[in-house]
Amino acid sequence: MLRTGSDTRGRGQPMEAHQGYMRRLTELNAQIGRARLDPDVGYERAAGLLAGRIGCRVEEAHAYLRQLATEQDRDVRAVAAEVMVTLEARAVTPPGRLRTAAAAALTERAQPVVGPGPLDSGIPHDEQTRLAERMAQTERLGSLGWGEWDLVSDTTVWSDELYRIYERDPTAGPLPREESEALALPDDEPVRRQAAEAFGRGETVDVTYRIRVHGRVKHVRAVVDAVRDAGGRPLRIYGIIQDVTARETSRAKLAEVQQQLREHQASLAVEHRLAAQLQQIVLPIPTAPIDLPGIRAAVRYLPAEQASRVGGDWYHAATARDGSVILAVGDVAGHGVYAAATMALLRHALTTLTVTTTTHPAELLAHLNQLLYSSDPTVSTATAVIVRYDPATHHLRWAQAGHPAPLRTRAGVTTELPRPRGPLLGALPHPGYETATHSLGEGDVLVLYTDGLIEHRSHSLEEGLAPVMATLNRVCAAHRPLDFLVAELRTANPDDDTCILAARRSAATGRHDE
Repeated sequence: MLRTGSDTRGRGQPMEAHQGYMRRLTELNAQIGRARLDPDVGYERAAGLLAGRIGCRVEEAHAYLRQLATEQDRDVRAVAAEVMVTLEARAVTPPGRLRTAAAAALTERAQPVVGPGPLDSGIPHDEQTRLAERMAQTERLGSLGWGEWDLVSDTTVWSDELYRIYERDPTAGPLPREESEALALPDDEPVRRQAAEAFGRGETVDVTYRIRVHGRVKHVRAVVDAVRDAGGRPLRIYGIIQDVTARETSRAKLAEVQQQLREHQASLAVEHRLAAQLQQIVLPIPTAPIDLPGIRAAVRYLPAEQASRVGGDWYHAATARDGSVILAVGDVAGHGVYAAATMALLRHALTTLTVTTTTHPAELLAHLNQLLYSSDPTVSTATAVIVRYDPATHHLRWAQAGHPAPLRTRAGVTTELPRPRGPLLGALPHPGYETATHSLGEGDVLVLYTDGLIEHRSHSLEEGLAPVMATLNRVCAAHRPLDFLVAELRTANPDDDTCILAARRSAATGRHDE
């Protein structure tokens, strides 16, 4: 509640009102406060500050000051200095109320300024304490403080949190303006200059810049406004300063990570293009079935949906030097250029070994394992299955290295061949690989594949294998061509590439052993 003194009705008597006002200031000063006259206060500033404090027009404040000066036959600046006495006095008075008295000129309703008088406000002491505690807690939680610079009296006031932000002892008082500006980093001078220009145009300023306090760089956000005179000149400047170092540091780290991510993505894009090109060169996929001695084969490659998942799946289907047919599929761990390069290494090595060294599946896997194990550490491990088909006997001799077993469809029923022992390639120096022997009867279909056909994180391998076997049963029972068969198979994992090799006896030559 705001209350004014009982002698505030000075309509038509500014001189008497002014004299009464000065007497009350003297009494209040003696009782609860302090009064200070500022003889250097300027007439324009005094009028502007007076108008700002009481909410009247500057022209009315000008008229009042001139009237007082004329009646007293004194210099208007001297009168302005007396009128604009600043009185801020606080004292706890019975019964526990905090009283504040401040200088103010008084007006009658719808009338010009008629005289000054003390403004007295009363707030319960306990409520004032709670408000102060809440304000202090808000400042601490928000890492913000406030400051006020009175240009008329050239005094500066800081809140406790502002002292903490600048790591300054409150007993030393606020930093002088020159020292405060010296803390700013030179690199932020353009930002500060723009803010100063905006403030000069009368705008509220909101700017973030850096300061160096005791050798540490802090980011501070400053929101600055001012009370101005009729000419727009600032009389009192108010500022809220917030320490936003944690926010700006996190933002900078995020920007750094984003930049690294963009660079990594650009690097991956180049790598993936190279991997795809290498894969197309090393692993050409035939568009039609391949006719080999006593057998016809069809190949299908199902790439991952994402280009970034270009992998190391490969196949081999060729005639060996002894007239047998070597069928194989493999899968290199990982994706990208290294996986594609390892795939090329294995495929070409297998081709060379079948021509120069051996056609025994277990021996071929042992050689490939030694090649990977003794290679550069960047070379990945791999899985593979190799089948040797004898067109004279229709026997299948096969071995595997950590790879899914082949599927054989006979008379419309698909089964998974019993899997001999064999660890994956490149994991052990001298592993042992076992072989198994089966037959490929007339009308039988043999399917080799990589794990992308059946493996998915949402279900087990058995659940992934069931739809594949059902498709083989349906298509083979209808005696459909191989290219139709492989086209019907769908990958279970769109995040991984898949290679499928299907083979069927092409003619009834030699013995047929079950």
